[in-house]
Amino acid sequence: MGIERQQILTKIQSVSGKTSNNRYLKAISNGLISILPVIIIGAFATLLANMNIGGYQDFIESIGLKTMFMIPANVTTGMLALYTVFFIAYRLASYFEKDGVGAGLIALICFLVLTPLSQLDDANVIPVEYLGAKGLFVAIIVGLTVSRLYVLIIDSKFLIRLPDSVPPTIGKSFNNLVPGIVITIIFTIVNVLFQLTTYENVHEFIYSILQAPLLNLGGGYWSLVVMILVIHLLWFIGVHGMLVVLPIYYSIWMPLGLENLDAIAAGETPTNIVHTGFYTTFISLGGAGATLGLCILMAFFAKSKRYKSLGKISLPASIFSINEPITFGTPIILNPYMFIPFIFAPLIIGTISYFTMLSGIIPIANGTHLPIGTPIILGPIVQGGLILIIWQFICIGMSVLIYYPFFRALDRKALTEEISSES
Repeated sequence: MGIERQQILTKIQSVSGKTSNNRYLKAISNGLISILPVIIIGAFATLLANMNIGGYQDFIESIGLKTMFMIPANVTTGMLALYTVFFIAYRLASYFEKDGVGAGLIALICFLVLTPLSQLDDANVIPVEYLGAKGLFVAIIVGLTVSRLYVLIIDSKFLIRLPDSVPPTIGKSFNNLVPGIVITIIFTIVNVLFQLTTYENVHEFIYSILQAPLLNLGGGYWSLVVMILVIHLLWFIGVHGMLVVLPIYYSIWMPLGLENLDAIAAGETPTNIVHTGFYTTFISLGGAGATLGLCILMAFFAKSKRYKSLGKISLPASIFSINEPITFGTPIILNPYMFIPFIFAPLIIGTISYFTMLSGIIPIANGTHLPIGTPIILGPIVQGGLILIIWQFICIGMSVLIYYPFFRALDRKALTEEISSES
């Protein structure tokens, strides 16, 4: 049985490793990671322009600050798809050891080729609705497709060759000319074909057929449960669960948060409970497994020298959601004592937080994407303020209570071993 168990674990780890190392999935996750500064700048600008504090809105409108705050918001989160398509194409081409900048530039051109123009005062304008969250899935698809076509054309050697005397920068630009022309023609044909359908353009087709259903599915309670279980079951057997699900985490949950920010910018109430900000702020407390509660127990209540020292060493990092010290120091991986709290602490906290927001007891987090490593307190400040700060501390308290009986069993065992070794 031991050998069979090890073989199963090895196969799971192998599949998970291949998934997390897949070039296309890495391009999506790392491309979206690359635009985090854009998202954070836009989120802060939106919040500054729309904070619902008595007298604040009247004040910033009277001196023109509201309009000023919305300028960076409009060109960051309002045009997120433009940055996304470039960086996803850039990343994928780089993984094939090709010119990422060239691929990214062509992808940006093709994305705009697929974006319909509108008439305004006898001028052609690009509707911004397709440049933000609504165009994100098209940006992902175009980024991957263009970059892969770019790699195929470059590998075919069907390029314009210039003499060796030509400077390398100019030569590289001409290398991108043939793939740029060919790929742009392909996407122009695609655009024309979609104009003949009832959808009229690719954006409406992808949003109706793919993006809207996935966001509706991904924004529900059961998608939250599945995501938590997958992440933590993988972690428990020694696989970095978050790395495996990052493409889904970013491509589905990030747009849900952006939709909330768009609603706030329009003076409406956000409706999406599940998004990356929700997970980072209320579930990933101390990292995978909501282990901040375990760190607190070890640092302040452990009787064994081993776990007291481990808790004190791990606590500062855990405040920033870095829990490798406690994950491998306890250890939590494949530790039967830790299976139940490690899996069920984030699940219980996530469930209670979800339904507390759904019932209106606490406000829905605004959806600002927060990078992994955001310290406690800062997250809820950005997500909505005082009430959510209090709720985060309640969540930490839940983590402490869930881990307590299992921690006591481990601590007693370690204390007994320490006493035996000293006698």
